[in-house]
Amino acid sequence: MTFSILNPIYAYYKRRIKHILSKGPTPEHIGIILDGNRRHAKSVGVKMGKGYELGSDKLEEVLDWCWDLNIKVVSVWVFSTENFSRPKEEVDLLMSMSTKKINKLRQSSQIHDNGIKIRVSGSREKLPKELIDEINMAEKDTEHYSNYILNICLAYGGRYELLEAMQAIAVKVENGELSSQDISEDLIGQHLYTVGLPDPDLIIRSSGTERLSGFLMWQSAYSEFYFAECFWPMFREIDLYRAIRTYQQRQRNYGK
Repeated sequence: MTFSILNPIYAYYKRRIKHILSKGPTPEHIGIILDGNRRHAKSVGVKMGKGYELGSDKLEEVLDWCWDLNIKVVSVWVFSTENFSRPKEEVDLLMSMSTKKINKLRQSSQIHDNGIKIRVSGSREKLPKELIDEINMAEKDTEHYSNYILNICLAYGGRYELLEAMQAIAVKVENGELSSQDISEDLIGQHLYTVGLPDPDLIIRSSGTERLSGFLMWQSAYSEFYFAECFWPMFREIDLYRAIRTYQQRQRNYGK
C-alpha cells in the first residue's frame, strides 16, 4: 500500500480518535520522558548530534499538540543529573543545544501568543552560566503568563530533588524555624522543584523503556503511565492521543 493511500487513512484515524478524546477527561498535567534520541540516530545511521536535533524539533511539535488539547501543564525531562556522567563532548553538546532551545522558546510567538509560562526544574547550579542566564531570562519574560506552563526538567534527578528538599528542611529544624513534628507531605512538597504545580496525571516515556528512572518520584505516586515503543524523534501525534485515551480508560481512585 502506498503512502498516498495510507496518509488519508491515518488522517481520518487521527480525527476519529481526537473526537473520542473530547468525550473524556483531559489530563491537566502531562510529564514526558524524551527517551531514545541516541538510539534513533544509530538506527537511521546519522550522527548522535543529529539525533538530538531531531528530538529537539519533535519537542516543539508535541508541545503544540498538547496545547491544542488544552493540557495546562507539560513537564519534559530533557537532561538528568546522571547524564553529567556521559562523555564531555556529549554533555557539552547538550548544554549548548539546551541554551539555544531555551533562547528560541523565550523569543517564540508560540510561547507569548499562548500565554505560556516557562519554568525550569533541576539543580541549575550544575549548569553552565550561559544556560543559567537564558533560564533566568526565560522565566522572567514569561512569569506573568498563566494560560499554560512548560516545566523543563534540566539537570533534574528525582533522588537529588528529594535530597535537597530534606536538607533544606533539616536546616530549618536546626535553626529552630521548624520542629520535627512540623514535617508533613505538604511541607516536603513546598521544598520540591515543582512547588506550585499539580502532580502529573499522566507520564509518557518513549523508546519502549518501562521505568521512570527517577522522574518526578514524589509527584508521580498516583500518576498513570504510558510507554510508547517508538524512539522520541519518531513520536507521533497519534501516540499522544493513544496515551491520553489509555489514561481516560483507567479508573483513578488514589488508593481509596
